[in-house]
Amino acid sequence: MKASVIATFFGVLLTCTYAAKEATKKTKKAKLYIPQIDCDVKAGKIINPEFIAKCPPGCQDVKYRVYGTDIYASFSSVCSAAIHSGAIDNTGGKILVQKVAGHAGYRGSFSNGVRSLSLPRWRESFLVSEGKPRKGVTYPSTLEFASSKSTAVKPEPKKPEQDLKVTKSAATSDTSGKAWEQGDTVRKVYQTSPVPMPTTQMAATTPTPTTTTTDPFSTTPKPTTTPATTRTTTDSAAAKPRPGLQRVRDTGSSSVHPAYSSVAAAASTIETDLWKPGLSFFDTGFASKEELNLKPLEATSQGNPSCKVDLSFLMDGSWSIGKRRFQLQKQFLINVAHALGINNAGPLMGIVQYGDDPSTEFNLKTYASPKELRNAIEKIPQKGGLSNVGKALSFVNKNFFSDANGNRGGAPNVVVVMVDGWPTDRVEEASRLARESGINIFFVTIEAAAQNEKQNVIEPNFVDKAVCRTNGFYSITVPSWFSLHKVVQPLVKRVCDIDRLVCSKTCLNSADIGFVIDGSSSVGTGNFRTVLQFVANISKEFEISDTDTRIGAIQYTYEQRLEFSFDKYSTKQDVLSAIKRINYWSGGTSTGAAISYASEQLFTKSKPNKRKIMILITDGRSYDDVRMPALTAHQNGVIAYSIGVAWAAQDELEAIATDPDKEHSFFVDEFDNLYQFVNPLIQNICTEFNSQPRN
Repeated sequence: MKASVIATFFGVLLTCTYAAKEATKKTKKAKLYIPQIDCDVKAGKIINPEFIAKCPPGCQDVKYRVYGTDIYASFSSVCSAAIHSGAIDNTGGKILVQKVAGHAGYRGSFSNGVRSLSLPRWRESFLVSEGKPRKGVTYPSTLEFASSKSTAVKPEPKKPEQDLKVTKSAATSDTSGKAWEQGDTVRKVYQTSPVPMPTTQMAATTPTPTTTTTDPFSTTPKPTTTPATTRTTTDSAAAKPRPGLQRVRDTGSSSVHPAYSSVAAAASTIETDLWKPGLSFFDTGFASKEELNLKPLEATSQGNPSCKVDLSFLMDGSWSIGKRRFQLQKQFLINVAHALGINNAGPLMGIVQYGDDPSTEFNLKTYASPKELRNAIEKIPQKGGLSNVGKALSFVNKNFFSDANGNRGGAPNVVVVMVDGWPTDRVEEASRLARESGINIFFVTIEAAAQNEKQNVIEPNFVDKAVCRTNGFYSITVPSWFSLHKVVQPLVKRVCDIDRLVCSKTCLNSADIGFVIDGSSSVGTGNFRTVLQFVANISKEFEISDTDTRIGAIQYTYEQRLEFSFDKYSTKQDVLSAIKRINYWSGGTSTGAAISYASEQLFTKSKPNKRKIMILITDGRSYDDVRMPALTAHQNGVIAYSIGVAWAAQDELEAIATDPDKEHSFFVDEFDNLYQFVNPLIQNICTEFNSQPRN
């Protein structure tokens, strides 16, 4: 009897122990159960203030937008933000999400293959880290979603012991529809497999669910009841704006650029919806009215003749800026057109949009008023693609500033490059060729590379390599697209400062060239006509007018004679005719006195902004000293070229020439071979001009 009682007791004990172990196993399994979410689920759509979830593979895609770095706006894709933060990679995995307060100045960056965007502000933020539970916190196995449209939450694969059914009420869809209309209804989305409840009471530290609606179209934020422990951002920190930084671009070929197919297909992103009719920025929590200032600025000059420039804007149409920033860029161009006062009597404006390849939206003669330009700019669609600025500059240099496109000749040519962050190709060579064609290049760089992003820039210091001068006049840096409106007036002021548009001055249109011609008896009448033809051949290569290159001429023997001064003729044809009319004088050879005469009669009357170039042609040794007159001329800024024929003395030619004298002095045996020096001489003049420091 006693043995039977003992056996029964141990049997019950073993049974209870087994049951307890089984219950413990089930509890552990329940704790390990993690809800799965899709790549496109935004943090703001999940009500829970803190949760652990599982992301699927393949969320590293540009269509899943992310806003911010380290701290993310709740409009971001949760899983894509997790990849950006390094919590997981593109294979997916478990993540821990904590909701925190709204933030100002979300900065964009490139990290772990994900490009995040900048954002002025949003009313709720979140932090994301590896999916390790915090001690003392019980995490929900079911996520609560803000009501909008049916949002799927994928269950884990069904376990054998969880073979239970859940029925779905037909009223669910009706409730969902009402919630969308009301905008503040919260519904709960259950998993298809119930989870066994823990045998112990839930810990007191369990986060209280957030009862806020993060629908971006709601004009009034709903109250949020988030535990103080999750509010890691103080009110003062949230109110402190930080400038947005540029996200990186792919630098490879367009065939692998991630934005091509996916961005165009992402119809439900913030970039698309913000520009629906009747919806303003101010309804969405992005920026204040002061920050955006979208109204056109008042024109400061209506056809101002003192601002007569031919202006081309290179408009960034790359995918990296998004649709909303593209609209801000268009509004900026409209504001500039109004501020300039586009008119046939003053500035004219055309636009080239670039992405992978550039194309002209409209040229200089298409529109001649701010109103016409506004209507045209508003209709410009975004091209997409990369940011190939170098290719765009080459296109403008070769195609835009032509007579057929409305180029007016006497007006300076100006290109303003709008670039989001940095170019995806090299700009130095294309910019150099454009500058040498007389194009003044300005850069407006928005959201430039942060320090940790500079390794992604293809061409360091690309702005200094591109602009007309590196003194800061030709470059403007804007920290955010939302403050772009602030630089309208500074840009207009610089573009209209015609005296400082020095790249309009090329080697062919910015000199006062004085020819000093030997008319001594040893030259002879026939050879003198050959010399005059040589002078004419050089002159006709330059752009001659009263504001461009000017030509003057002196003939000398023992004495000197001013054939014509710099201000005598203002057209090329008149100059060539005057050269042809010069009569041969005949006499001795006083070259030193001729140099002094040229300094006094020609170059003292040269314009301050002109390069003073003296080209002296002689066929023999001088009767007087040439060194001191030449040195004086050099000290007064005259660039001297000496050309000797036949019996000319090499030492005198080198003394006359500017250093390095080997590059500024030429010698030929016969007059008939003078023509060989036309191209080398002009090439030398241009090379020297283009090698001037750009500061």
